[in-house]
Amino acid sequence: MYRFFACFAFCSLVAVTHADDRWLEFPGGDGPGAGKHIVLVSGDHEYRSEEAFPQLGKILSVHHGFKCTVLFAIDEDTGIINPKNVENIPGLEALESADLVIMGLRFRNLVDDQMKMIMDYVEAGRPLMGLRTSTHPFDIPADRKYSAESWNNKDEANAGGFGRRVFGETWVAHHGKHAFESTRGIIADTDHPIVRGIEDGEIWGPTDVYRVTLPLSGDGHAVVKGQILTGMNENDEPITDDRNDPMMPIAWTRTYKGGRVFTTTMGSADDLPNEGVRRMLVNAAYWCMGMEDKIDGDSDVSIVGEYEPTKFGFNTYVPGRKPADYDLHEEATTK
Repeated sequence: MYRFFACFAFCSLVAVTHADDRWLEFPGGDGPGAGKHIVLVSGDHEYRSEEAFPQLGKILSVHHGFKCTVLFAIDEDTGIINPKNVENIPGLEALESADLVIMGLRFRNLVDDQMKMIMDYVEAGRPLMGLRTSTHPFDIPADRKYSAESWNNKDEANAGGFGRRVFGETWVAHHGKHAFESTRGIIADTDHPIVRGIEDGEIWGPTDVYRVTLPLSGDGHAVVKGQILTGMNENDEPITDDRNDPMMPIAWTRTYKGGRVFTTTMGSADDLPNEGVRRMLVNAAYWCMGMEDKIDGDSDVSIVGEYEPTKFGFNTYVPGRKPADYDLHEEATTK
């Protein structure tokens, strides 16, 4: 369990506005992100995006000035967050005004109207980020309108569905031993703006390396590679078998319909306590929106408020929570 407190002088000036209690809205403010809108879409069974995305939204809002909307998988009758509900993510209308969409999805089977809002955004070639299981965001039956977007689509023209076509990969396999071998980031392109302020080894997380088809498809460009470690601690030694030769990419860039796309197989709620992971995600948000000249390797990416992420795993989500439970509160902050 982790407990973090951020110190930000203007916390008392920050207020959260709610257009609807089924999602969260963090207001923009001073900073490079002023006037830009980021929508974070959570909905996965295992890696607690319903916890990670409110925290990432707070960091982007409080420290960088972006307006952030955070969406959740919701049981419509109760308003309770339920990652197992694969059919409903209310608030996707926010994508119309988004300058960037960040996805944390896994095997969703959304109703057609909600899928259309996602597809309209993506097919327009607008900036996009995908975290962890977003390489396999949709699992849609064959008799549904958007079945071609499923992770296991076998059609030659769209094999791997949305994940492979848009993000560059679908679900393949665990490359590191899941829950036993953690991941250390090794910089693949030291000149890329996304790794500004990050050195080898400063990215680390308990989530394992995913297997990726090599070489990366299309114009995919590896930015960070994942070194598999022998255990679940940051200072563990690398494994000595051939799974680290070559190392799999864990963060890469590409374009889709002219829009910038960033994909990382890291990004679970319990990866976020690592500063290197947070800096990579914040830098990537800037890069996707064409704001790489604003990336500062010393910018504030500290945790906002109290953050105690749940360890990844199926059935580990905290039941009974509503979006307001992840609100931006005016906590007393110390560091």
